Amino acid sequence: MKKRIIRLSVGALIFVAALFVPAEPWWLRLAVFLAAYGVIGYKVIFKAVRNICYGKVFDENFLMAIASIGAFAIGEYPEAVAVMLFYQVGELFEDFAVGRSRRSITDLMDIRPDYANLKIGDKVEKVEPDQVKIGDLILVRPGEKLPLDGVVVEGDSMVDTAALTGESAPREVMVGSQVLSGCINLNGLLVVKVTKVFGESTVSKILDLVENATIKKAKTENFITRFAVVYTPVVVMAAVVLAVVPPLVIEGAVFTDWLYRALEFLVVSCPCALVISVPLSFFGGIGGASKAGVLIKGSNYLEAMASAEYVVMDKTGTLTQGVFQVEKCQPAEGFTEAELLYYGAHVESYSTHPISTSLKQAYEAGNGLVDQNKVKNVEELSGYGVTALIDGKLVAAGNGKLMEQKKVDYCQDQMAGTVVHVAIDQTYAGYILIADKLKEDAVSAVAGLKKRGIQTVMLTGDNRAAGEAVGQKLGIDQVYTELLPDGKVEKVEALLAGKSKKGKLIFVGDGINDAPVLARADVGVAMGGLGSDAAIEAADIVIMNDEPSKLTKIMDIARKTMVIVKENIVFALGIKLLVLALCAVGLVNMWAAVFADVGVSVLAILNSFRAMRVKDQ
Repeated sequence: MKKRIIRLSVGALIFVAALFVPAEPWWLRLAVFLAAYGVIGYKVIFKAVRNICYGKVFDENFLMAIASIGAFAIGEYPEAVAVMLFYQVGELFEDFAVGRSRRSITDLMDIRPDYANLKIGDKVEKVEPDQVKIGDLILVRPGEKLPLDGVVVEGDSMVDTAALTGESAPREVMVGSQVLSGCINLNGLLVVKVTKVFGESTVSKILDLVENATIKKAKTENFITRFAVVYTPVVVMAAVVLAVVPPLVIEGAVFTDWLYRALEFLVVSCPCALVISVPLSFFGGIGGASKAGVLIKGSNYLEAMASAEYVVMDKTGTLTQGVFQVEKCQPAEGFTEAELLYYGAHVESYSTHPISTSLKQAYEAGNGLVDQNKVKNVEELSGYGVTALIDGKLVAAGNGKLMEQKKVDYCQDQMAGTVVHVAIDQTYAGYILIADKLKEDAVSAVAGLKKRGIQTVMLTGDNRAAGEAVGQKLGIDQVYTELLPDGKVEKVEALLAGKSKKGKLIFVGDGINDAPVLARADVGVAMGGLGSDAAIEAADIVIMNDEPSKLTKIMDIARKTMVIVKENIVFALGIKLLVLALCAVGLVNMWAAVFADVGVSVLAILNSFRAMRVKDQ
């Protein structure tokens, strides 16, 4: 970039000096202008010749070359050099714009780890990340990037997750915490047990998504590419007709005047503003989203998000945290809440199921640790529950089917959550209601979608009471419950059939069972922080910090990007058509033609910068 600026500056100085060279001798004036032209435009001429040799004739290099050389041929030396100078300045702006938007995405490349500290016994060896195997121990010192996904087995620290999630606040990790590659260890020494090889790690997947983000073009982008291919040869032919026909059919017409008009016509006709600014706008939108912790796999998905009509969401892990907690203890007659929780927590104490964990946590919050020495003869009954002897009493805890098997009368009311019924020595002791916690921003996410005129739908495999309770709390328009993966696909198919022609259906999920429906939707959005690998692979957009409120941010970015794209198309075509018409009738000179080409390109590029600016919600 610096070399180009120096070269153009030198060429501009020679150009200014040429303007003061006297008209005679003519060859000296021509030589100075040619020197300026050579310094400024030699690369454009070289590209034009090279492309012609490869069969690619009608591009912007050809248009600039023929227009400027033609201007020299008719003696308009200043215009010839000015055309090339301003075109090169426009190219400089273009490269600067592309570089800026590319940096907003490729800053993520900084998360690529250079090495891993492999722990072998008492020794630590620095190796390539792809040499580390699952189960190996790696040492991560303060200031180093985590090279692979894993679980902390020693140490505690704060980690910077900004490169993955877009969040500036560091996260505390300790023994047992899941850690993702690409994060930066801030202060403590960590020993991490690797759970994924480098090729399957979070950082590797993210880099792959980023590198391929521009492969899938939006319809608007494809249209502009096709338009330029047809448009350029048409205007070249029109310029030839403009130069040749009028002098033959109009009495008194001077060939050099019409040739000059044709050259102006060629300069104006260059489709640079469209070809550059439209992809740049999409690129800027993708870059802006990446700053917010959202990875978009192609500009076609960004365009589709701007036309969202339905947003269909999974419940667990998408709108809820997937973290269970005890909501209610309802003892039967003759029992207390404390007794019910005591027996429920102890009978489940040997299980690692999330529901069992929530019971233990609820008990230990006010009673100290669960004493497993009191628990004997534990028997897990798959699909039913658990039985055990506790303090010499036979305790059964599980679902209604377990109570029926034990011939115990129990409360059969349907409730919003998972119900654990407890029986002690064949006597019903009551039930414990366990529910999933809503994500902190779930309510604002749904409200934001509805404010933008989008229909919200929730699909869940949970029971009707639990699903409808969550839907009611969030204000979701339609709720479908007790669905298997194929049932979710069927519902999405029905919604796709019912939407408008231009409207798009967005599905948001996180689990492996969501992969089929993520792939079927117009746009699939996966929660990337805790989401399954299958869901992230199947999705078109990945929200790295698991916040559903990012959906509204994506839509705002998409809509803003589409507005900018349309502004650039209307502005560029409008100015070009106006100046082309004025050129044809001889009402403007080469300087106006230069503005219509380079000026419009620069203004469109500057407008595209706006797509990269993302406001905090």
